[in-house]
Amino acid sequence: MISKIGHQLYRESGLSSVHTAGRDAWLIILSRTCRMFAYGGAGSLILALFFAELGVPDSRIGLFMSLTRAGDVALSLLVTLVADNWVGRRRSLLAGSVLMVLSGTTFALCENYWVLLVAAVLGIVSATGADAGPFRAIEESTLSELTGPQTRADVLAWYVTSAALGQAVGIEISGRVIERLRKRDGWTLLDAYHLCFWLYVVMGAVGIAASLLLSDKCELRKPSEKSSETEPFLRTEEQGTSAGGNDGNSRFAQISRETLSVVSVLWFLLMVDSLADGMVGMSLTTYYMDQKFGQRLSKATLGDVVSASYFLAACSTVFSGNLSRRLGLVNTMVFTHIPSSIAVLLFPFPPGVALTVTLLLLRMGLNNMDQAPRTALIAAVVRPEERTAVMGITSMLRTLASTVGPFITGVLSGNDRFWLAFVMAGSLRLAYDLGLFAMFINIKLYKHEPMADGDEHILQERPADDEELSETQSNH
Repeated sequence: MISKIGHQLYRESGLSSVHTAGRDAWLIILSRTCRMFAYGGAGSLILALFFAELGVPDSRIGLFMSLTRAGDVALSLLVTLVADNWVGRRRSLLAGSVLMVLSGTTFALCENYWVLLVAAVLGIVSATGADAGPFRAIEESTLSELTGPQTRADVLAWYVTSAALGQAVGIEISGRVIERLRKRDGWTLLDAYHLCFWLYVVMGAVGIAASLLLSDKCELRKPSEKSSETEPFLRTEEQGTSAGGNDGNSRFAQISRETLSVVSVLWFLLMVDSLADGMVGMSLTTYYMDQKFGQRLSKATLGDVVSASYFLAACSTVFSGNLSRRLGLVNTMVFTHIPSSIAVLLFPFPPGVALTVTLLLLRMGLNNMDQAPRTALIAAVVRPEERTAVMGITSMLRTLASTVGPFITGVLSGNDRFWLAFVMAGSLRLAYDLGLFAMFINIKLYKHEPMADGDEHILQERPADDEELSETQSNH
């Protein structure tokens, strides 16, 4: 009985899919987990505190954050456009890990603001704790290459979950290390911060090792014949490239008109969602709660609530792969995101702490369940040779949209309308949810990759009925 339950959990949790994906997938998941551990400690927790301890003015700290993000966006776009056709995915991941080690070493040894700024802009340092640089798009494209339609959502779900757990552990360990070291004789707060950056270097070294161990299965398996309608990205016929002008020798990624017609709509919707998320990011949300409740909500309790919300987000993501198999990718994205969006919309209205905290936990607990299905959806509607570029552009557009959000919230809070930011953000998120459902619920999936016998029922974005599932299981 226990064995049967264990096998059921193993299969339903998606761990069986991760096991089937093989060593390359495990290395990619490990690399990202270690990277997010580093980003959590050195990015989320101490980066701004490090500069404050150095005596850097707030204006320069803000400049650092903005320029670092701009550098990450530019580097990500460049690398993802050339990773498949020129540099190679493994070399791109290796180069990114080397840049991460070099940047971390600079922060561990140096205290000059301008040197640190150059290292962050030209290298890879996460100013916000988010997954900076070109890593994520290349890794997601590689995992899509290593998996099939039946296992992809599960593997991507664990890719997201392990990263969230790694980030949470990185924040926790870095905080405890700093507190312990600052109490020791001979250790200053700056010394403790520098040590955390050495941990950043170690995690980058793990990324280097993982990149070197990846096999050639991770590289793009190019089709023998290129589509006659494919054309270089961001070129027009007026610039001398005809619809049939792709000779397959371009060093830049190729995106077809058919793909652009689909992903351009998705890009617009995702930018709306990212704008909303930027308006009510966690730092702004906690600031609003602190302003609203004051002494009724202590800093320690607020910290516990935030930690619990991140833990819920990490745990719930595990189930997104299972839901995707049963409900479909779009349904999973929409039906898990709508309650989270409603929680954002209603967040400023409860007068008491308990209900406000409940809405925050609901928002965060369901907020990340659309990440793995979203990546799986992109992989299912574009050609394999287009995935890295499309995912890189998607990440860039989402980042740019999210940077506008805090400015809007700042204007509203300055006019005593802070609460309105949550109403606007919740409304925008709901518009994204409904638009996604309307535009993509009947989209044809997996047209550009071979299907196994019995997999025909997943060609369209809808859940299979019991008869179809039974037939599929018998065929496999």
